[in-house]
Amino acid sequence: MTVDAHIEKLREKHDKVSRAVEQAQRAPGSSDFEIAELKREKLRLKEEITRLNA
Repeated sequence: MTVDAHIEKLREKHDKVSRAVEQAQRAPGSSDFEIAELKREKLRLKEEITRLNA
């Protein structure tokens, strides 16, 4: 897998997690812990994308 392909996969995962965060924030049954975990994963993916683009 090339670096560009890996970055694209990470972007897709980032978008998926971003949508999950938005959905969890709108859902009345979502816990703050669940939302925080999703946000941490989103940030981790963003940092990995930034690192690979450098």
